[in-house]
Amino acid sequence: METKEKDKGPVLHIVVVGFHHKKGCQVEFSYPPLVPDAEHDSGLIPEQWKYLPFLALPDGAHNYQEDTVFFHLPPLDVEQKCVYGVSCYRQIEAKALKVRQADVTRETVQKSVCVLSRVPLYGLLQAKLQLITHAYFEEKDFSQISILKELYEHMNGSLGGSLDGSQVHLGLSPRDLILQFQHKVLVLFKLLLLEKKVLFFGSPVHRLVGHLMTLLSMFPGLVEHGLVDSSHYRPRSSVSENPTGSEEFVSVSVTDLTEEAANHSQPSPPGANHSQPSPSGANGESSGDHLLRPPSRASPDSSESDWETLDPSVLDQTLDQSVDQSVDPVQTPEPFESPSGTPITSQPLGGAGGVCQGLVSGLEEDQYGLPLAIFTKGYLCLPYMALQQHHLLSDVSVRGFVAGATNILFRQQRHLSDVVVEVEEPRIQTQDLDLRRALVLTTADLRFADYLLKHVTENRDDVFLDGTGWEGGDEWIRAQFTLYLHSLLASALHQDSERLLVDYGAPFITAWKMSHNYRVWKSNSHSGMSHITAGHPFQGQYSVADVKLRLSHSVQNSERGKKIGNAMMTTSRSVVQTGKAVGQSLEGALTSAKSAMTSWFSTLATPTPITHLSEVATEAPQ
Repeated sequence: METKEKDKGPVLHIVVVGFHHKKGCQVEFSYPPLVPDAEHDSGLIPEQWKYLPFLALPDGAHNYQEDTVFFHLPPLDVEQKCVYGVSCYRQIEAKALKVRQADVTRETVQKSVCVLSRVPLYGLLQAKLQLITHAYFEEKDFSQISILKELYEHMNGSLGGSLDGSQVHLGLSPRDLILQFQHKVLVLFKLLLLEKKVLFFGSPVHRLVGHLMTLLSMFPGLVEHGLVDSSHYRPRSSVSENPTGSEEFVSVSVTDLTEEAANHSQPSPPGANHSQPSPSGANGESSGDHLLRPPSRASPDSSESDWETLDPSVLDQTLDQSVDQSVDPVQTPEPFESPSGTPITSQPLGGAGGVCQGLVSGLEEDQYGLPLAIFTKGYLCLPYMALQQHHLLSDVSVRGFVAGATNILFRQQRHLSDVVVEVEEPRIQTQDLDLRRALVLTTADLRFADYLLKHVTENRDDVFLDGTGWEGGDEWIRAQFTLYLHSLLASALHQDSERLLVDYGAPFITAWKMSHNYRVWKSNSHSGMSHITAGHPFQGQYSVADVKLRLSHSVQNSERGKKIGNAMMTTSRSVVQTGKAVGQSLEGALTSAKSAMTSWFSTLATPTPITHLSEVATEAPQ
């Protein structure tokens, strides 16, 4: 009875993982034991969790005094959902220990304290775990485990079973994400809707997993209710079943039983017979076939690796298409204005009707059909992926993933990922030309991203609110992305959807309508969508400001623009150094250069004979 009561708590286990000089990463302590009827220090691990030591103690951990890891583990039985792990790593000099065990032979001791939970309370668990880990190391005697048992009892007594948005999003800051990625945040947001193989790469781990989970938190309800199937894979029962001769994983999902009953127009009636699967599933294709198709890619020999390296013709084609299919200026409000005079973006309606089990997705949905069924049917979410899990990237049963990695081997094997997101640069890279076109931000998208960036940067140095005000704050940003997603879904349902969806980008819409999450969402009706206004939140006529915004974005994010910027910086430094060498002040040098350039361009602007132009060219500043 006592065990059953404990199982009802949100925290499953407290685990200590250490690094042994001969055995490598290993579980040294667990409470309760990971394997029933085993000892706390037995080190036994369930087969499904055999990568736990490598996830809790990440690659390159020795380069940092302390770090934090978020990771996901598969369920141990069919009734269990995804297991959410938070690990706090620290290292201490061996000579500082009060009690030094015989197996401590290195100069430093590296250990991680982990919490395995039923609920995705990453930031909240991290805050509590960091304090306990610090106290555990301050004891300087790792045999003192009473503090870890107290942590287990305290967390299960203080954390409730229900999920609150403020608790789930604690420590996940969209402000920091926007300040890091700027306009590219919207690119990442749209990228997740396409369900590609996305690899986040960078270090340290806490920054990597923080940015990844923050991006997911900007999708309504996705962290709270949309990750339950995100780690559903299990080892095959025998190696002989694997045609490649290596270990292979099979994806399982709660949607396996319900998707066959889905229909493009309406869900199956309650009394429908599900025993015989239809030739076409809810997605309009043969059941399971889409899981086995390799993704289409550009040639590996292509030198184009960054989607931002856009050819000007691509931009021109996108702009021409947008202009040709633009809405009637009489019926469209001016950009950045609304008829009532209020800001065009506001806090959208929340899930006032509560959540209920989705008929098709199998997830806990609100009245708008959110969260979208992105991480289902073999699409994995692995905030941190250990090198030992590398085979999952090429597993035929894994149709896609969003994963974070610090090991350079993941980034080098780009053929295993559709997109590589470098957190430190930041940079988004892909070799798929069609995907690059789908991720090009439209003019309306750029307005939206610029609107967010201005509010975040303007409130960045707020002395009194310290960035915690409503406008430009974390919850305000999530509200704007909720409105963006609501408007996108409403536009897809509108009878004039083709015209309304142009502002989101025709290539993006084409790719999104082929995704699993769109087809699952479209297969059922959602009462809340009738209250959402269709159309892009920043639709409107094009203006000179849009041209400047487009040019600025292209210069900042294209390879040509970066080269021009670098050339300008090099020229500026040369002017300064030359000015100092000849004894001129910087101001005088810049003034004379500006005067010469002005005179040159004014001369070129007037019709003159060819001979005169050649003379001017010889006098032009080099």
